[in-house]
Amino acid sequence: MDLGIAGKWALVCGASKGLGFGCAQALSREGVHVLIVARGAEALQAAKERLLADPQRPPAAQVESVAADITTPAGRAAVFALRREFDIIVTNAGGPPPGDFRAWDREAWIKALDANMLTPVELIRSAVDGMAARGFGRIVNITSSSVKAPIDVLGLSNGARSGLTGFVAGVARIPSLASAGVTINNLLPGVFDTDRIRSMAAAQSARTGEPPEAIVEARKKPVPARRLGDPAEFGAACAFLCSRHAGYITGQNILIDGGAYPGTH
Repeated sequence: MDLGIAGKWALVCGASKGLGFGCAQALSREGVHVLIVARGAEALQAAKERLLADPQRPPAAQVESVAADITTPAGRAAVFALRREFDIIVTNAGGPPPGDFRAWDREAWIKALDANMLTPVELIRSAVDGMAARGFGRIVNITSSSVKAPIDVLGLSNGARSGLTGFVAGVARIPSLASAGVTINNLLPGVFDTDRIRSMAAAQSARTGEPPEAIVEARKKPVPARRLGDPAEFGAACAFLCSRHAGYITGQNILIDGGAYPGTH
């Protein structure tokens, strides 16, 4: 299926690895020019080289990169200094750490809100009017399945991402945006095979002595699909939401979790 977005420009955040890279790769393979952003310069450069070497990327699809912290004003300024207008934006930032809510002070909450709510809001605010004027825009926020089924030790993430969810539910339905071809949706990943899952398993192993492999295997058991998600299939879903075929989908929270969430809505 031709997604109809070749030649568009996309900003993909947190794109050096994991789900962000999966989205950047899927878009690049559709002929989209991508500007990838992440904090780690070395990992970002490696990701850029992987995209450029991808045999499924059309030769005309450009790949640019900016090593910056998109959650800061300086990081966003660095991105917009390179390119101001985007047709597609994929927001993504690492989730805040788990813990006991009693231990989180105001600074911890502000940091979580900056990364997982306020940065997507700023990127949306910066882009939607230009998208509407051009008659096309796609914004996809990578959030979490915990928006549907909150996890007790992830209170910072639950709170910040739920705030973003509420904001998107309203702004995506503003008629002047929705009628102008601008869609805003959230992708809610379950457990995916990413470096984050592996590092969390290693940290848990260090605390408990349980082998990391056993910890990862245990994460699969509650999932009806009995496996971890593949970042490439997450990227494919993101690319479809960014396509011309998805113009009637907006303000939605789309779970990609192998069936783990048991609810009907």
